[in-house]
Amino acid sequence: MNPQEQFCHNRTCWAYGRKGEGHIVIHSQKERRYRCKRCSGTFTQTKGTAFYRLHKPNELLLLVLTLLAHGCPIQAVVAAFGIDERTVARWQKEAGLQCRRVHEHLVQAGGVELSQVQADELRVRAVGGIFWLASALEVRSRLWLGGVISVSRDRELIRALLGRIAVCGSVRTILLCTDGLACYAKQALRLFREPLRTGRVGRPRLLLPEGVMIAQIVKRYKRRRVIDVVRRVVAGAETTVQQRLMETQRSLTALINTAYVERLNATFRARLAPLARRTRAGVHERATLEAGMWLVGSCYNFLWAHLSLRKERGEAQDPGGGKWIERTPAQAAGLTDHCWTLEELMSFMVPPADIPKRRGRRPKWLVEAACAA
Repeated sequence: MNPQEQFCHNRTCWAYGRKGEGHIVIHSQKERRYRCKRCSGTFTQTKGTAFYRLHKPNELLLLVLTLLAHGCPIQAVVAAFGIDERTVARWQKEAGLQCRRVHEHLVQAGGVELSQVQADELRVRAVGGIFWLASALEVRSRLWLGGVISVSRDRELIRALLGRIAVCGSVRTILLCTDGLACYAKQALRLFREPLRTGRVGRPRLLLPEGVMIAQIVKRYKRRRVIDVVRRVVAGAETTVQQRLMETQRSLTALINTAYVERLNATFRARLAPLARRTRAGVHERATLEAGMWLVGSCYNFLWAHLSLRKERGEAQDPGGGKWIERTPAQAAGLTDHCWTLEELMSFMVPPADIPKRRGRRPKWLVEAACAA
């Protein structure tokens, strides 16, 4: 038990969300509980994680989540372990919520270098309807930037996806590669634009920054076969776009494409049972599909090593460890220094994003901490 890695979960406490300042002490080694010295409240070690109030062994939860993240339907998990179907569904939703908190804390913190981003939509057949899953991928690090689920493939879906891309890093010099959907260029103009100060009365015209580039690839089909491919640059210079493609794809013959995010969509279809084209494990609710999306996406970013990201091991680096150093997309993006385990992902303590503002006189220890900083 390490009190330095814990923080108070009481929103009315002045020490709420403050980690590593000596506010938390061990309350009970046997019960694995901590105590806050400021509000005298106690909380368990698993507070704020996927293991909170779990009445089953942690190993069972990790085993079930591993199967769910590798395409095993919930019905098969119920038949194999004898667990109630509602319990498995609740575990999946809690794990998806935990993965979403980790994703928003690490990936959407604004520290990802967005050189080339590819975006695409996935059509999901559900029970009694259709869902659309839009995803974005950073090509150089293969990092999944997030996804959005909607019942229709419209501008609201694309706007929400581009909003997730914008908070991951700077979009001043981004290259956005998409399909022929017209919403991408229009919504990128609204989200990636910079204020134009004209000094005149009235709303100025929307303009993209000079470094933003948008490219599209349009495939023409006949009898479910691709007969023609049209590549076009919507924003930016063609020479600059081609140079960025060669840098990010590491190929002199690189072309405008969405192959990387389409390969990610294939991974989602293989690792998430409701996304299979022909399946008996279709989802009934949107929340279930979102939980599975966050679980598989976070496992892809932090747990699963990508073959194209491996680096050759040098002679000075552990010569007995093999020829290659396996890396995950999160490692390639500089978000972490090691490959995570599922237990580490489920037990990661995410500090609160919003600290409530309080009125009145601050306590003495808080004033001293502010002066010391």
